[in-house]
Amino acid sequence: MRITFILPGYPWRPVGGYRVVYEYANHLVAKGHDVTVVHPRKMRQTPRPVGLYQVFRTAAKRGRDFLLRPKLEWQWLDPRVKMVYVREPIAQYVPDGDVVFATAWQTAEYVAKYPLSKGRKFYLIQAYEIWGGPKAQVDATWRFPMKKVVIAKWLFEKGLELGVPAEEMRHIPNGIDLKKFHITTDITNRPRRVSMLYSNTEWKGSVDGIRALEVVKKEFPELRTVFFGTPSRPASLPDWIEYYKNPPQETLVEEIYNGSSIFLCPSWTEGWGLPGAEAMACGCALVSTDTGGVHDYAIHNETALLSPPRDPQALAENLCRLLNDDILRVRLAEAGCANIQYFTWDRATEALLEFITSG
Repeated sequence: MRITFILPGYPWRPVGGYRVVYEYANHLVAKGHDVTVVHPRKMRQTPRPVGLYQVFRTAAKRGRDFLLRPKLEWQWLDPRVKMVYVREPIAQYVPDGDVVFATAWQTAEYVAKYPLSKGRKFYLIQAYEIWGGPKAQVDATWRFPMKKVVIAKWLFEKGLELGVPAEEMRHIPNGIDLKKFHITTDITNRPRRVSMLYSNTEWKGSVDGIRALEVVKKEFPELRTVFFGTPSRPASLPDWIEYYKNPPQETLVEEIYNGSSIFLCPSWTEGWGLPGAEAMACGCALVSTDTGGVHDYAIHNETALLSPPRDPQALAENLCRLLNDDILRVRLAEAGCANIQYFTWDRATEALLEFITSG
């Protein structure tokens, strides 16, 4: 089959939703399918810049995107996957095919208007994106006449709430590359070290994570902490927090995940939560907010410790539980790692193919 994915931008930095699409692309071409991933420079829903700084910043980004093409260093991509960069994801820039996937609410508005020659229309829903667009507009895309693949149980339930027929949706959880993300350091022999993904995006909850760790640090002064992320190290970050900017895959797996006993996820919302799942595959015990996006793999007191979003004190209490009880930490880490073995890209790709060929 000829399968096209429409992403909402260029892959200049690591983005979880892009990684999901690239993993599907890799596995689909390995099965003999012809896959194209389209990346637009702009989309009509992009808000106009406000203020002189934003005007110049937007102009600089557009100039960069016009002149340059990203070198995809943060994700391996099968050379058979066609990477296409276009001005805008309108039909004339999209190849004809058998299947076309929207991958964000903005791209869904474009895909909905494509002619039949572009293929049967599907919508890969990876989040409830009201943080990225007007709620009424985002909700309307869920009701477009195209079949939906949702990556988490809570998104399936959200679809039902929005009036999407159950038969129009398929719940296909993400996968983890278990050849990359695996245990190299014995779970029972790890330091008191907590790792966390840092982001400037407010709903990722990094401020809450730092506040929780400051509480824990008072009780456990010897606690070591390591953050990683795409931004430069924030000036406000406490000196006792180690920081890696854009760590290579090997560093992430060996030094950060396998070098930690606990992984902290303080997000206010998540579509599925790839870093938490990756950390579990590498033997970390997971302390997370109860975002819904972790429910596919995180069960409170069985494979993780969960607490309400936007509550740093509750996160701190769960961290202290594990730091005070190594038997509990090991039990959760082992159960979490065993559970995450189900989530493979082979399984996800087979389910995706079954759905798009089922009529």
